[in-house]
Amino acid sequence: VKLVDHAGWTNSPMIPLIGSKGPVTNLTVRGFEINVNYPGNTETPKGKGYYNCIYFGRVKNITVCNMYMHDGHGDGLRAYYCENIRFYNNTISLLGHDGLYAIESNNVEAWNNKITCRINSALRVWNSDNVKFHDNFIDSYPDAGPGIQVQRSTGNMGVEIYDNLITNTYGPGIWVIGTAGAYDKSLSSCYIHNNIFNGSGTNKNIQWVGGVLGSGFHNVLIENNVFDGVHNAAVVNMYMTDTNAGPSGTGFTTTVRNNIITNTVPRTTKGTGTGYGVLNCLTSSHKIVLENNCLYSNTAGNYKNVNSATDIYVDPLFVNSNSGDYHLKSVAGRWNGETWVKDSISSPCIDAGYSSSDYSNEPDDNGGRINIGAFGNTKYASKSGTPIVDNQAPVINSIPDVTVEAGKSLTFIVSASDADGDSLAYSASGIPTGATFDSKSGVFSWTPVAGQEGTYSLTFEVSDGKLTDSATVAVNVVNHNQAPVINSIPDVSVEAGKSLTFTVSASDADGDSLAYSASGIPTGATFDS
Repeated sequence: VKLVDHAGWTNSPMIPLIGSKGPVTNLTVRGFEINVNYPGNTETPKGKGYYNCIYFGRVKNITVCNMYMHDGHGDGLRAYYCENIRFYNNTISLLGHDGLYAIESNNVEAWNNKITCRINSALRVWNSDNVKFHDNFIDSYPDAGPGIQVQRSTGNMGVEIYDNLITNTYGPGIWVIGTAGAYDKSLSSCYIHNNIFNGSGTNKNIQWVGGVLGSGFHNVLIENNVFDGVHNAAVVNMYMTDTNAGPSGTGFTTTVRNNIITNTVPRTTKGTGTGYGVLNCLTSSHKIVLENNCLYSNTAGNYKNVNSATDIYVDPLFVNSNSGDYHLKSVAGRWNGETWVKDSISSPCIDAGYSSSDYSNEPDDNGGRINIGAFGNTKYASKSGTPIVDNQAPVINSIPDVTVEAGKSLTFIVSASDADGDSLAYSASGIPTGATFDSKSGVFSWTPVAGQEGTYSLTFEVSDGKLTDSATVAVNVVNHNQAPVINSIPDVSVEAGKSLTFTVSASDADGDSLAYSASGIPTGATFDS
């Protein structure tokens, strides 16, 4: 379906390309393209209700899926007083108002849509109950508004927003606004969890930007999200300007729990003094409760007009925020999109969440406590257990048997290798008296003394802290041999023809058997060795 050039449907702004004012039951629109042809109809303004792609009023059971709607003046799907709206698997680009706008409707669910905003919001509800927006990708063209807009002026309104990627929105990532003033707190709730906000709030003309911006809405819980590089503040209570008092009424409470808030930057207009992690401009009527968040590297600081006793202020150690991977690093294991891998370091946000938060959806080992961040209490939460290491035992190098004489020094080094590169420690048993062994260097030293002759069995062991290896060496100490001492032989004289006899004797301190020899023996003389 394509709108012709200069269509001229200007007599009424609410003439849609496809529509029904009901009452009708069970309507499905699916599987084709709607080109509203704004370039061919620029004489008609955007955002004024002209040429909505689909309009339904008082319809029960609506399904809009697998559609491509683009280049429009108005909404993708506008629904008044409808029930059971299912809006999924759609691609929406550069419409003139909201991708989905549900007004006074009930049971509204939008998921798995890819939406690029141009004028207003990707997804919007007003006075609608039982709303779920999840698993959507939302970005923005300049001049657009919030990524998601939640408005209440009357009646019950319960909204859950989760598992969305909201990036570079021109207005706030999510705008939650109540205009009724004081009302019964039980009538509304807005649960925003497990979303990623990246660069939200780029608008150059307005002050009311941020990650989640709220005012006049009771029971807002912002839990387990990541806010990275958003403008003004990740979570902010304000109306249109910093000084605007906002709606009447008091006691509006927003709880901010288990979120990671990093790299918040000043807003573009009147940005001086902006760029906080969390900001409350409505202190007389609104309260922000902070529980177990991680805040890091926010330009203006972490807080203004709020405080916390349980938040942490450390680098969350994302895998790679530049490429949009906000999983937490873990030595025990983290999901890389296809399988579990291990890092050399673990994020301090693992097991650091609110103590009463549910963690049952996290994989084992989950540490018994929820992770901070967008994957807390999901099956993709980074693991917290001690890593399983396939440790290999060290191998001690061969030590040959050795012989040493008593009185002489013996030194050798015990060495080993370890395939894991672990630090090694040495020990020894059977060390004889007087010997030393250095457990760090592996150096063995000994100078045996007389009386220590014999064979010694020494066992050396090496350990990497968990596994060991050992080797045994025989050290044989032998006697230190001392030279025999020949006794003094006095000079003698003898007459020719007479006999001469004397005995050569010696002593040996070791008691060794002695043998004698002689040189220069004259002819006719004898010497008994």
